[in-house]
Amino acid sequence: MNAEIIRARLTECGLACDAAQAEALCRYHALLLDWNTRMDLTAVTDEQDMLDRHYVDSLLPLAVPGLIPETGSLIDVGTGAGFPGMPLAIFRPGLRVTLLDAQQKRLSFLRAVADELGLDNITLLHARAEDAARDPACRERFDLATARAVAAVPVLAEYLLPFVSPGGLALCWKGPALAEELPQGRRAALILGGRVEEAIPCAFPGRDWQHSLLPIRKTTPTPKKYPRKAGTPGREPLGSTIAYKPMDKMRQ
Repeated sequence: MNAEIIRARLTECGLACDAAQAEALCRYHALLLDWNTRMDLTAVTDEQDMLDRHYVDSLLPLAVPGLIPETGSLIDVGTGAGFPGMPLAIFRPGLRVTLLDAQQKRLSFLRAVADELGLDNITLLHARAEDAARDPACRERFDLATARAVAAVPVLAEYLLPFVSPGGLALCWKGPALAEELPQGRRAALILGGRVEEAIPCAFPGRDWQHSLLPIRKTTPTPKKYPRKAGTPGREPLGSTIAYKPMDKMRQ
């Protein structure tokens, strides 16, 4: 894969990309291929699939006016090999991007990428999402929190919303399961001080993928008891019709 191929595909998908940005993604890609021979960073190995699933998909929010600010702060939760946070940091140099992951070896890879590309807007954070969101240095400190291919909407809401300051946004990358997850996700967001907004369909020319971006607006501070201890959000997702009562929010 070379910079010209990357730039052409991004342009085809409605994403503006200059030569320097395409070259940066190309160097990122080369490091990913190299490090992936020694550790598990991605199971996607076909180059066209990698281009679409990693780089194009990460940058799709830039095609939506006003969704990703030029400046401010973003935390990418469960960033893995850096998607979507690293490509967004490349294309938004004025945005302060924190890449959070529970595995130090992934952060070592991301440090190598940031150093190779000279990205000074990147901060790396080694922690579980539930633990980091209770740290005063992180809690409700970000304008935007992102997660891609991590969990169902109710779980994502509990991972992301505690990081977001009121008025900010949690942004979830979702596939075809979104419609099934939305009812419980809406209830979970309400418990956590958020409001699910309308999903934004994402088109991939030449693909029949059902991809969308789900914004969750932070409307009020998240109650102090959330997020629950590490592992609990995934085992016991918020917002079930059994556990949820509208009066619960009034007691918090």
